Amino acid sequence: MRCPYCRHADSRVVDSREADDGQLIRRRRSCPECGKRFTTVEEAVLAVVKRSGVTEPFSRTKIMSGVRKACQGRPVDEDAIALLAQRVEETVRAKGAAEVPSHEVGLAILTPLRELDQVAYLRFASVYKSFDSLDEFEKEITALREATIAREAAVRHAVATRSGGRAPKINN
Repeated sequence: MRCPYCRHADSRVVDSREADDGQLIRRRRSCPECGKRFTTVEEAVLAVVKRSGVTEPFSRTKIMSGVRKACQGRPVDEDAIALLAQRVEETVRAKGAAEVPSHEVGLAILTPLRELDQVAYLRFASVYKSFDSLDEFEKEITALREATIAREAAVRHAVATRSGGRAPKINN
């Protein structure tokens, strides 16, 4: 690493620490020529390989833009979209690969978007999965309904288990 003070071509690493939950490496360096110290920050670049074979840097902003379009007119606030994009990035980075196919990024968006808003999920999935017919929409809607019923049943079971097997009293 070139010294920013004297432009000497080499430096010695004095200390290294992870920052930003391991996404960055902060290094304290010393120049053997002038003796001054400086800090460098290194970030692992995550690349997305598109279907055409073109590689571009991962962009959380691009994720947010696509999700924002799917959520247009829906009761979803900007913070929820930003949080979803962060979850997607964490999911993709957790795979540990320097390059990830765009298809995997799309898959990483689907699950949290389904949890956030089912209509936005259907909009996104219809484009992402290239729905060609009403039958494909109907199959996806059926799958959403079944997942919702299963999730509600699991919640009812958990509530019944916590209440000692008695169904909770609901006052009307």
